[in-house]
Amino acid sequence: MKSAKAAKRPSGAASRAAHIMKPEYLAEIERMRLMDDDFMSKCLENAPECIELILRIILGKKDLQVVKSQTEYPIKNLQGRGVRFDVFARDSKGNEYDIEIQRSDRGAEPKRARYNAALMDANALKSGDDVGRLRDTYVIFITENDVMGDGLDVYVYDRVEKKTKRRLLDGSHIVYVNGETRSATEIGRLMHDLRCSDAAKMHFNVLKKRVGEFKNSDEGRHIMCEAIERIAARREREGERKGEREGERKTMLATAKRMLESGMLALKDIAKFSGLSLPEVKKLQASMV
Repeated sequence: MKSAKAAKRPSGAASRAAHIMKPEYLAEIERMRLMDDDFMSKCLENAPECIELILRIILGKKDLQVVKSQTEYPIKNLQGRGVRFDVFARDSKGNEYDIEIQRSDRGAEPKRARYNAALMDANALKSGDDVGRLRDTYVIFITENDVMGDGLDVYVYDRVEKKTKRRLLDGSHIVYVNGETRSATEIGRLMHDLRCSDAAKMHFNVLKKRVGEFKNSDEGRHIMCEAIERIAARREREGERKGEREGERKTMLATAKRMLESGMLALKDIAKFSGLSLPEVKKLQASMV
């Protein structure tokens, strides 16, 4: 199936399309699912109706209306580490949502959810705004495995008083969705669709249509092939940077070790000249005994 947009592509772009639509890329697209964050980011880009469906099902809010959405949404922290949300959305009441797809258990730590929620709050108000203007925030992790381990379809965490169990109505909510669930519920059907690589076998028409556009049309496959190529280049750069950091680390350790063996410098000076921290130098010294 060829879209009108693809058919009008000029000859130079057509040559580029033929080059980039490699068989290995096309095979990878066939295997991709919405549970794969790179594929999900493309599918949900400019698709608020899909995000709206996902939020309505997870939160049980049938009247929820998404008025703003963006994938790969960056939030800066001027004092420290920023983050990039897989999906950011705002509803008609001003409530905000961060949706994270996590195939690795390690990426779904509760402290990461806490940090994401904190950055949402930090960026919600301007100087002089009253904190009463804060809207509810939802940090939602959709995980490949049941990382919480209690067999629930959805885990909702709100702050509560330990003895009375009374909720602290501060508007902050952290939600974990169990991607392993096979329950015969809307959540179960949604998780099936997120795990499904074949659009024809998906339950929800709005997701089926969107996934089909990227898997079954020349235009959609071209977009995904370009994304795969960019991802491969990014991973290569990240691998090079990681190798450089590991090389620098080995050099620092070797330098500190020679200084320790000489016995001529105080530990604090070894830390200063080698680039290691003082605790790292002490640990290295203990390992040499």
